Amino acid sequence: MTIPAFSISRLPRILFGSGQLAELPKLARSYGEKALLVTGVRSFRASPRWTRLTASLAELGMSFEHMTVSDEPTPQLVDGAVAAFRGQHIDLVVAIGGGSVLDAAKAIAGLLPHGNSVMDHLEGVGRNIPYTGPATPFIAVPTTAGTGSEATKNAVLSVRGEQGFKKSFRHECLVPEYAIVDPDLLATCPPDLIAADGMDAFTQLLESYVSARANPMTDALAKSGMEAFRDGFFAALQGGDNEEARAGRSAIAYASLMSGITLAQAGLGSVHGLAAPLGAFYPIPHGLACGTLLAEATAVNVHALQERAPEHPALKKYAGVAELLTGHSFKTQMEACNALVAHLHNWTERLALKRLGHFGVEPAHVPKIVANARGTSMQTNPVTLTDGEIGEILLNRI
Repeated sequence: MTIPAFSISRLPRILFGSGQLAELPKLARSYGEKALLVTGVRSFRASPRWTRLTASLAELGMSFEHMTVSDEPTPQLVDGAVAAFRGQHIDLVVAIGGGSVLDAAKAIAGLLPHGNSVMDHLEGVGRNIPYTGPATPFIAVPTTAGTGSEATKNAVLSVRGEQGFKKSFRHECLVPEYAIVDPDLLATCPPDLIAADGMDAFTQLLESYVSARANPMTDALAKSGMEAFRDGFFAALQGGDNEEARAGRSAIAYASLMSGITLAQAGLGSVHGLAAPLGAFYPIPHGLACGTLLAEATAVNVHALQERAPEHPALKKYAGVAELLTGHSFKTQMEACNALVAHLHNWTERLALKRLGHFGVEPAHVPKIVANARGTSMQTNPVTLTDGEIGEILLNRI
């Protein structure tokens, strides 16, 4: 077997497991005497973990500034934070929260040493000025299992509305120094958040697995992530503090981390290509957009590959995922691919994922969404889709 050439970009140092949050204070102190803590508005700050963390930082002689992120971050939020904290002698940025918190903090850490606007560097809509770093050291602590932002160089920023956008500020200098992934932090996540974020993570695993840039290493990580997701997602969704629920939370935290690693290395596909304009033009949570589109996008991809590239390795991968998820073997590749699509449709119905029409998407809007869907993610889809095929994905979920 000849292994094809591939490259792996920078990853954070990873601490994974129950109780790993306790390592944060001493790690933070190793970077200096003052931190900027970025969190969500309520959940973590209302928990005993916040009290223990801040007390431990004080014991170690470390002071901190604090800011909250309540929604998907905007360029204005990032620029305002940079202006507010640049003169505060921040040695380290720590993000504790979901993907929006991590993305906001990542962008802030990148710009604190420089003081300029993130619009100088935001791809596709910014001033196209190359970012060269350095960034303020950054530690990411996810409290949800979905985006995998703790393992990527991307800070995704959004402006919603008619002229809205959802674009990335990205550079290897923005990769966190450490990713602390503690599944215990998922215990307070409500079921709807577990569902939406989990489907985002699974979508990232599947899309990176069949990506045009996939390689043997990302394939192995994506497959292990999908296995963990299969075994843990619905147990985590049930909640509770029994052994099964704790194991489920550990599994989906691992799946999410793997999805961040694999998307950073291999790219994504049509679902994320569409999720960007949908999230910009409508109030659709990112994970829900991914989850509601995944089965339809997989069906369109499979059909396009069977028609135009029947020997494409992605079809064999799709078939393998069907066997992985269902535990069954299939007589033909086509039968397996169809079973995968049916299985994903079953998840869509079981999770009662809202259709796009619930958020105001109408058939007349499809051409505009399609026209704005050919960003970075769509470029690594395993097959180049026509506008009609992309539109079909949307129309089938309106």
